[in-house]
Amino acid sequence: MAARLRGFGPAGILAILVILAGNLLLAPLSAALVLAWVRLSRTPWCEIGYVRPRSWIGSAVAGIAFGCAFKFLMKTIVMPLLGAPAINEAYHYLAGNTAALPGMLYAIIVGAGLGEETVFRGYMFERLGKLLRSGAGARTLIVVITSVLFGLVHYPVQGVAGAEQATIFGLVFGTIFAIRDRIFFLMMAHTAFDLTALAIIYWNLETEVAHLIFK
Repeated sequence: MAARLRGFGPAGILAILVILAGNLLLAPLSAALVLAWVRLSRTPWCEIGYVRPRSWIGSAVAGIAFGCAFKFLMKTIVMPLLGAPAINEAYHYLAGNTAALPGMLYAIIVGAGLGEETVFRGYMFERLGKLLRSGAGARTLIVVITSVLFGLVHYPVQGVAGAEQATIFGLVFGTIFAIRDRIFFLMMAHTAFDLTALAIIYWNLETEVAHLIFK
């Protein structure tokens, strides 16, 4: 059974479909199913990037710093250049909305930081890597495929601008994962990225931050 789950026969394909459909019911169910698949298929944890960092604290601090800086880069330079609106209408309801914070914190920390990184970087890189094999060309293609999928997943809620940002996000994070094969740094960075976005929205600073450079 372990070999069948690792392969691409009926059992392997069914496992992929079930895992990818998990978040349609509840996030981060897909990530939980990935972890179950790893155990049942006897896949080494390192193959989905679950590798103990050399320093937990150092990796966490570096990830948080990178995530915060990357969010400001996206908000102040990249997205304005793409013509994105200053206000993220999909989440503008969070401005000053203290009651909504607990749910958003759960969604960010568990659903995005842990869940999305486990699925889109860890699991998808492992599965596509088995299909496309190794090599720089294969790794590049995997980064592109996972980034496009990551963008498409964000389109229904966040629209074109959200899909653009998510695709760029996927390209950057996917490239880092392709080089490092370690996921903890990316989990921390992803969480910090989204928490920074939440803070900007909650304190109603989106317009000021978006126009910080391009008036």
